[in-house]
Formats: sequence, structure tokens, C-alpha cells
Amino acid sequence: MPIPPPRPGGRRPHRLALIAAALAAALLISACAGPPGTNSPGKTADFELTAGTPPAKGEIDSFSWALYAEPPTLDYISAFDYPQNMILSNVCESLMRWTPQLKLVPGLAEKATNPDPLTWVYDLRPGVHFHDGSTLTADDVVFSLGRQMNPDNGAAWAQVFQNVATLTKTGPLQVTVKLKQPDSQFPQYMATAAGVVASRAGVRAAGKDYGTSGGLDCTGPYELGTWSKGQSIELDRFAGYWGAKAKSGKAVFRFLTDSSARTKAMLSGEVDGGYLIPTESYGALRSSGAGTLYFGEGLSTDNVNVTDMRGVLGDVRVRRALSLALDRRGFVKTGLGGAGAVTNSLTTKAAWAMAPEQVRHAAFDGLPSAEPNLDEARRLIKQAGATGKKVTVATSSIGQDVSLLATALQAAGTQIGLDVQLKTIAPNAFTALFTDPKAREGIDLFPETYYDSITDPLDLLSNFRTGAYQNYAGYSDPAYDQLVDQARAAYDPATRFAVEAKLQQKASEQVLWIPVAEWPTAVFLNKRITGAPTTISYLYYPWAADVGAAQ
Repeated sequence: MPIPPPRPGGRRPHRLALIAAALAAALLISACAGPPGTNSPGKTADFELTAGTPPAKGEIDSFSWALYAEPPTLDYISAFDYPQNMILSNVCESLMRWTPQLKLVPGLAEKATNPDPLTWVYDLRPGVHFHDGSTLTADDVVFSLGRQMNPDNGAAWAQVFQNVATLTKTGPLQVTVKLKQPDSQFPQYMATAAGVVASRAGVRAAGKDYGTSGGLDCTGPYELGTWSKGQSIELDRFAGYWGAKAKSGKAVFRFLTDSSARTKAMLSGEVDGGYLIPTESYGALRSSGAGTLYFGEGLSTDNVNVTDMRGVLGDVRVRRALSLALDRRGFVKTGLGGAGAVTNSLTTKAAWAMAPEQVRHAAFDGLPSAEPNLDEARRLIKQAGATGKKVTVATSSIGQDVSLLATALQAAGTQIGLDVQLKTIAPNAFTALFTDPKAREGIDLFPETYYDSITDPLDLLSNFRTGAYQNYAGYSDPAYDQLVDQARAAYDPATRFAVEAKLQQKASEQVLWIPVAEWPTAVFLNKRITGAPTTISYLYYPWAADVGAAQ
């Protein structure tokens, strides 16, 4: 997948590869107030959220894991997709860390302080060793984050550093970041691949081959072992790890690009488990007796991305009509295998878990109903003079979540008088919709599953700022832009969430994307292993280190 240029207000859209990579897999949270432990309801119609899998009872020699694609590189500055992050989270560590409960805690920095709105000071853990045996210093942090900031590197996370004025070593184990303006998002992104620290000497020695051959020279509980191109990547337990050692001596990631092949491998025991389970496989995995299919908290919504407002979709009444006509419940039942919840919100409930109750109400109360209203939708289409107008929706055989949502959108549009045409795109070309404006020519809408990399609604809502990378339709509203800037500058969560509630309402009123459903994270474990987290924390938490013997 070609690496897209950076987008203002965030990093490159790695989460959109969820769809573009056969993500008939699961990432949706049920309608709940937050991560496990924050009023999550235990059960919905067809699935139950669990806070985790049972802890491992002992160590094992190795376990194998299904992965839907081979990473093109393991260089952390290019880690914008599931395959890279799912592996790197166990090898490379960041200044801060997500927990399995999606909380922000210290990582390689044992302390992060904010003495004034423009300053962040990171004090590093002493005695942390890289995989080559050298010791972590402030020089490594300055070098590693500096690679993200260097425009010559085209880093996937470059825009996280857009407000960084200086990045300096202020002690042997201390780094100070000076900002151009207050930025509430920057410290949160230090728990993602944006905050990864690698050995300066190791990266320099590898040169242009860093991330594609040899070691990664990071500090995680696993180090990169054998990479058999086109087949698998092995991780070996790092004996010199500063924290609790991994419970398995080896973790083997096998590349199984065909969704049915991945399912068969899990059913047969050829692999021990996997995330990103094809929704069409839920039933077989649940009933097989080979293991357990778990669902946990995610930060993902399934949406319809509006890519062109120059034509018929430039009239908000048409966008509202399509949203009103969409059968979300039918899509959740068929496209998501029943494991999901319809939503009228672009952001997940979990992203608002830390917001005061009244702010959550301000964000969600009064949003348009998620239930179909064909009569009102037809009235809006007629009022807009759009009857018979053509709308083109991209679809692909990537997974039934993509194809069935496109089909549901066509059915909705047809019922209210639009001429909705489907344009089928090959799976390997679908990704280009996110990176290449030419690929989007003639496309008005396409399905997208979006996940947040931080537990903050602004991660998604900033996409509609003027010039934002995923603002494909070119929406521009100075008032919206000003609210984004206000939210970014607000360190106080209550203040920030209050501004973000206004953004949520504006995005909903203008139907900038069409919200459809929330997905939980899905993970399958066979009977040999346990311990993997059920949440989307696996992107930035060393989850494989928790996997061990089930018996």
C-alpha cells in the first residue's frame, strides 16, 4: 500500500486499511459508556463483551498467530496499518503506553510532566536495554522522534508533531518537548507508534534497510527473529527485557491473505489464534469446539465516507435522506454477523468514557435517529430536486462488511428515488481510494471502518477540518475549524470534551459521513493458549507477552 501524505490534525489514516485489508474482521463497540469497567453492558443481542481472556497458567515454547497480510516494512515511522502495529507493539515500545483497558500509562518514560502549556518533559526509565544490549538514553529518544519529524522520511505519523517547536535532550534520561501552541493530542499519541523509541546506533547502522531486514533494535519483550518473506515473521523472547518477561518463548505470525484460509487454519489448529476475524466466520468458530471467540472493547465505527460534494451530495438534504433510508439493523445482522450495534454517531461511546455525564449527553442527545424513515427521506430527495440523480458507490469483495454495506446503501438510495450505481473495485486496488485522488474520481461514497488510535473523539472529528487528509469531499467551515483548534488546545478533559460535543453535533447535522455501526474487537484463541487482551489495545500494547498456556 502506498504511504499517503500526512494530513493536518493527525497522522496518516492507517485505520482505513481495516477495510482495505480484508477487514471483514471485527472492530465495533456495543452501545456502552466506555471501556470495560466503565458501565459497559455485559450482553447485547448476539455477542457479549468481555474485559479480557483468562490469564495464562504458565509458559509455553511458542504460539502461532494468523495475520491477513505481510507488512511491507516494520519501520515504526511507517506503522499505520494493522499488520505492522500488531507485530511492532510487542517489539518496539513508546514513551507512553495503552493498557488492555485502553488507559494511558507510562511506558519508556516513567514520568511525563507538563510544567506549562507549551512544555512536555519525559523522564526515562533507567536501565532499559535495547535488543542489541545497549542502554536507552535521551539521545535515542531525540533521534527516534526526530525521524518522525523529518519531512524527508515521509513518516506516517508526521502530523502528530506539527506543533512541536523543539525536541531536546535536557538530561541523560530526560527529553523536553517545546510546542508552538498547546496540543492536547500530542501527549496522547506518545502511546502510539508515533512515540516509539529505537536505538540510534542500530537504525543508523541499518540505513535504508531498517525495518525490512535484520533487527529493529527496540526495547520490547520480544525481538525480531526470522522473517520468511511471503510466509511468516517470528518473534523471539528478549531475555534482557526491563519488565515482566514474555510467557511464550516465541510468537509466530503467519500470513494468510485469504479469509477462508485463516478461518480453516484456526479451526484445524494450524494457528493458535488471531485478531481481525472475518465476520462470516463467527458462527463456525463459535460452534467448532476448537477454542473460544471473544469480543471486547474497540474504538471503531463503520461509516459511509462521503468523497464528493460537488454533485448531488453537495446538498445536505440528499445526504440526510440516504442516512434516513439506510437499514442499519439489517447490515449489522448480515454484514457484521450480528456482532455490532447500530449507531447514529460517528464516534464511539467508548471514546467519550472520560467525559462528564452532561457532556456525553450534549454529544449524543438529539442526534438523528438511526431508524429508517423512508417517507421523510423521499420528501427530502424531492425537495432537493434530486429524484433520478446518479450516485456512485464503491464496493469490493474484500469482505462482506464492505460489499453488503455498499449493497444496503444502493437499496436505500433506490427506494427514495436516487439512481445508485455500484462500482466494483479489486481488493488490492480498494486501498487506493484512501491515498490517491485519481482513484476516487467518479466515486461519491464508499464504506469505511475507522478506528481511533487514542481514546479521544477528536481523532475522528478532526477529519472534517479544512484540508484534513480524510476530508476527501473538501468540506470547509471556519466555525468547525475554530472548534477543532479549541479542542486541540484544551488540556483539561472536561473543557475539551465540551468543545468536541459541539463538533459531534455539527458533523452529524451536516452528515459529513454517514454513521452505520460500532464493532467490537474480535479475537479467537484455541484451547492451548490464553491471555491475549480482547480490546483494540493490541495495536500499541505488548499483548503477545501475556499469551501463555491455557492448561
